[in-house]
Amino acid sequence: MARGEGKGESVARLSNQIACIKYTLFCFNIVAWIVGAGLFAFTIFIRAEPGFDEWISILNVYEYYIGVYILIAAGALVMIFSFLGCCSALMEHSSALYLFIGTQVFLFLLTVIGSAILLDYSTMNSSIQPLIRETMLRFIVTSEHPHSSAALKLIQESIGCCGADGPNDYMVMRQPLPLECRDTVSGNAFFNGCVNELTWFLEDKSVWAAIMAMILAAVHTCNGVLGIVLVQALKREEEAMNRR
Repeated sequence: MARGEGKGESVARLSNQIACIKYTLFCFNIVAWIVGAGLFAFTIFIRAEPGFDEWISILNVYEYYIGVYILIAAGALVMIFSFLGCCSALMEHSSALYLFIGTQVFLFLLTVIGSAILLDYSTMNSSIQPLIRETMLRFIVTSEHPHSSAALKLIQESIGCCGADGPNDYMVMRQPLPLECRDTVSGNAFFNGCVNELTWFLEDKSVWAAIMAMILAAVHTCNGVLGIVLVQALKREEEAMNRR
């Protein structure tokens, strides 16, 4: 009788542990859904922001959108899989939990890769800067053409920059320094080149998306670990029940 009571207590203790893990996993999935929805909304806003696509088109740096598209997909999948994760945890279904653990590994890789690519095409000393520099220098060389002149005017006036790396670019290429390269108040040429100014402009947007992606990666790690712990706890409970 004492042994049976001991086994009963063991099963009850396992049930309490499973309930604790299950509802912790449920809460983590809610957090993942909220952050995933925020990431999805923010990256959609970046992609659809009025006028932003025009900048990307003028500079011919569509590589920036690679990371954005990956994080859009990641945000959408997180919302779907977080809901399924809540269901599998509440149902205590081992096969569904194994599938959930696999999705967490996949989403972890997707968010890390997406944020890495996004930052590689939007930060200082990244792959985006040579692309912007090449486009700006091409515009300066062909500044007598209306399209190049209009592009330079739009970029330099809007951002408050001059040349690719500074006003010296015009002198090196023996081109006249345009009026939009000068401050309208002081008349002095803008010191900063457009490569750095445009990179800072892109970086401001990308950093927030990358932060949300890294938060998601951390949550996916916790979800994966909790999923494994829950599966093991369910197995121990089943074994304890069979021994009774």
